[in-house]
Amino acid sequence: MESEKVDFIREKVKAEDFQGTSDLYKALADPNRLKIVYALLLEEELCVCDIANVLDVSIATASHHLRFLSKKGLAKHRKSGKLVYYSLHDDHMKQLVEITFIHRNEGKCDE
Repeated sequence: MESEKVDFIREKVKAEDFQGTSDLYKALADPNRLKIVYALLLEEELCVCDIANVLDVSIATASHHLRFLSKKGLAKHRKSGKLVYYSLHDDHMKQLVEITFIHRNEGKCDE
């Protein structure tokens, strides 16, 4: 009986994309990138200069992080004249970050 459970779990583990999921968490592991995602939760769309001001970093630094998030499929952008506006790619990021903050605020991460 134990062998069946182990075989079942082993097959499930092999079928999942753990590298892709790990890459998602790595993208959010940087405090500035997490702040950007959080800012985009609060305001659906922000230009690069607004994000730079929120983070108190240069526009170049903000752009670097935003390009990284965009390449990872976490954020999307649109151009309007000379300005570039960013937003979250979908509601999954919003849910993931909100749940993480709820978990942290419950003291689960302090143990």
